[in-house]
Amino acid sequence: MDPVQRESLHASSQPPPQGGIEERERLELTGVLGSTAELRPDRADVQLAGVLQESTPSGRVWPWPARRLRVWGMRLALAFFFLWGLAFNVSEVRGGSMKPGIHDHDRIFVDHVSHRVLGVDRGDIVILQYPLDPSLDYIKRVIGLPGDEVQIMRGSVFVNGEELDEPYVELDSVEPWTHLRTVVLAGHCFVLGDYRRRSSDSREFGQVPLKNLRGKAVFRFWPLDRIGIVN
Repeated sequence: MDPVQRESLHASSQPPPQGGIEERERLELTGVLGSTAELRPDRADVQLAGVLQESTPSGRVWPWPARRLRVWGMRLALAFFFLWGLAFNVSEVRGGSMKPGIHDHDRIFVDHVSHRVLGVDRGDIVILQYPLDPSLDYIKRVIGLPGDEVQIMRGSVFVNGEELDEPYVELDSVEPWTHLRTVVLAGHCFVLGDYRRRSSDSREFGQVPLKNLRGKAVFRFWPLDRIGIVN
């Protein structure tokens, strides 16, 4: 036999690769994919980062996931309302002893903290526990502080010998028959209602222990036509 023919027969007599044609196609396909990945490394990651940067302001990516931000936002909101509840509450005024500034059924915010930290001043409108029945709350104005001499005569109020300028008291509410002189005790205050003719206050139940003060009236939010700071 011709040597060329023997070489051809020898080559054709070798068994085909295991798996036949399908295995060869699979190997070829794997080789193509491998070469593509080697030519374009991390292409998918680069494209994804580009999408994230475009979706945020100024091309910046937030350091925290959005879900964590929402959780912290809810926690801060709950903490704010908790502290607000400790420091303030809403009260409805019953009665007209503080007219004309505060009327019956006015709704006000009461500050429960500042008087404990900063104390009270003359002229502050305070919420207090009624000394004869602490289950009742009254709203009055502070007139005298510890050590002050308070005198009432002919409808006028004097503190330490000086007549008070009381623009919050209307002329028709002045009560001219009371005559009183007292020195405010330590740890107490002297309070009056602005509508003197119809007010149960220190003229009736005496000086009020400072521990009975529950807070300051700071803001009226109802009715809307008289919304604003109370003073």
